[in-house]
Amino acid sequence: MSILNTLSLASYGPVIPVIVIQRLEDAVPLAQALVAGGVRVLEVTLRTSCALQAMEAMARAVPEAIVGAGTLRTVEDVRAARNAGCQFGVSPGFTDAIGAACIEQGLPLLPGVSTASEVMQANAAGYSFLKLFPAVAVGGINLLKALGGPFADVAFCPTGGITLETAPQFLSLPNVKVCGGSWLTPQDAVDAGDWARITRLAAEAAAIKR
Repeated sequence: MSILNTLSLASYGPVIPVIVIQRLEDAVPLAQALVAGGVRVLEVTLRTSCALQAMEAMARAVPEAIVGAGTLRTVEDVRAARNAGCQFGVSPGFTDAIGAACIEQGLPLLPGVSTASEVMQANAAGYSFLKLFPAVAVGGINLLKALGGPFADVAFCPTGGITLETAPQFLSLPNVKVCGGSWLTPQDAVDAGDWARITRLAAEAAAIKR
């Protein structure tokens, strides 16, 4: 993966799970369950106190997984993610400071956008593979179709509000290469340690046609 282009992430499957780890002990078995179902690219969000430890544990114990840090909002977040062994980062929006920090740390970034102006700002910084977030809330499929006109050279990973049922509709668009989803790791299954269910959900997601 190049520093400015994380498009290669899309080559591993149609869905990137958006993961919130509440308990550190769940991190490794969850990663193992997802990989067993054919999902290797894992975005772990920086929304909990144990998130960085979880990323580090996943990266160390499950080498088949490509672990990334989600919810990068500050330069400190970028450095912490890199130190935890993450192979890529995802941000809900984009700033020049975040972009510069990722370049400095050698951390490939999937920056978030929700408007045409933000697409242009990310493009100006060298990014052509972007996360549309929150996808459904900001216009979903209709917005992606509209952006395809002026930004024919830009690819997207829509994330936010997408389900197993709607993912194929997003993935059928020519400018969508992969989508993000939280449905692969339902909290009740994680809390119960139902890793077989997680593996089944991962396998369903991995089988979605693009």
